[in-house]
Amino acid sequence: MADGAIAQDKKAGKGAAPPTIKVVAENAKLVATETTYAPGAESNTSRAETRVVRALAGGTLQRTYADGKKEIIVYKTGQVRINEPGPAYTAKNIGKTTIKLYVVRLK
Repeated sequence: MADGAIAQDKKAGKGAAPPTIKVVAENAKLVATETTYAPGAESNTSRAETRVVRALAGGTLQRTYADGKKEIIVYKTGQVRINEPGPAYTAKNIGKTTIKLYVVRLK
């Protein structure tokens, strides 16, 4: 199990601070992370693979897809979602509070 925080590349979101990703459990098939988006934090382009997401601290993310389409995703604290595969996107915390997501993905 890895326990160090992984900071994403500083090129994320045209100068915006990237989210912090901490691996909390890992094996040969799965990886579980806590991803923390401070207000204004924006991710690098992400693959949208199948994953289970639980909001430890909810908030509002804006996804921006390669074709320019934008989508607002609201996470309520305690909410669990199964996110299906889809096109790559960047995600930005457009709210005023920190968002913390517990994410489990297949490797």
